[in-house]
Amino acid sequence: MNARLTPLLIMATAALLAVPAAAQDYPAKPITVVVPFGPGSGTDQMARLYAKALGDQVKVPIVVENKGGANGFIAAQYVAKAAPDGYTLMMTTNTTHAANEHLFKKLPYDPVKDFAPIGLLSTGQMLLLVKPDSPYKSVADLLAAAKKDSGKLDFGSGSSSSQVAGYALQQMAHVDMLNVPYKSNPQAITDLIGGRFSFMFADTPTALPQVQGGKLRALATSGAHRVAALPDVPTVAEAGVKGYDVSYWFAVYAPAGTPPAIVSKLNQMFNKASATSEVKAYMNQTSGTLTSSTPEGLAKFQAAESKKWGEVIRAAGIEQQ
Repeated sequence: MNARLTPLLIMATAALLAVPAAAQDYPAKPITVVVPFGPGSGTDQMARLYAKALGDQVKVPIVVENKGGANGFIAAQYVAKAAPDGYTLMMTTNTTHAANEHLFKKLPYDPVKDFAPIGLLSTGQMLLLVKPDSPYKSVADLLAAAKKDSGKLDFGSGSSSSQVAGYALQQMAHVDMLNVPYKSNPQAITDLIGGRFSFMFADTPTALPQVQGGKLRALATSGAHRVAALPDVPTVAEAGVKGYDVSYWFAVYAPAGTPPAIVSKLNQMFNKASATSEVKAYMNQTSGTLTSSTPEGLAKFQAAESKKWGEVIRAAGIEQQ
């Protein structure tokens, strides 16, 4: 063998072994999971649930960091620019990775090119909420009021999902309503309880405790089926708005460029966490559906969801900001 080639061969071999070795040692320090919404939101609850399950599994701290506001822009930019080493992740929803690109003319991040998909976690739906003493006892009451006083009935929204759900109801029921936007659903719910607007759609993890505690009343669910925790509450479609179906999903991403071996290990870690009794119990309590995937599966799912959300947003007549 040529003596001059030996160092090159050694360097090449070291390079080939570097990624698997890094994955084998991973994780060797705390992992930060960034959430694009505020404390108490459904995504925040999910992140903290998985942080506990992952921490128990890999024996390193999993830190949840809330970077809410600007429709998820702040968190998405932060993670997109983070070191692609598997130690900064983003647990997010269709808001940042399927809806925003259709709601805004220009994004400060690319939901596809800036991220490495790790895996899909779950799917869920929202509740249409009013105050317990609201004069609206049904979806029909709500829509009748909207038709009577066109443009005056207002609804809050603390995420793209809740905003699109309200606009979709407006479009499909042929009424005109006023949107009151918030940085997160927990903030909007506080103001709904305080009577600052008439109704809102909110994700089940955030909304269910308020309904079960008697602080709010659910008129309907936003998906194709009723939620297990509220079997007597009809879907919006059952309540008279045929074809209505707006749901959401949770997934986890790493910065683009994260080594495939680490992405694969993270996928295995999250899938294992999803199988724990604590995660399963939480899903039952919040009427969510566990939905695991491979990284490639999440990429395909995201592409399909982006197309779907684009169609829903255009059909609802929402103009890009």
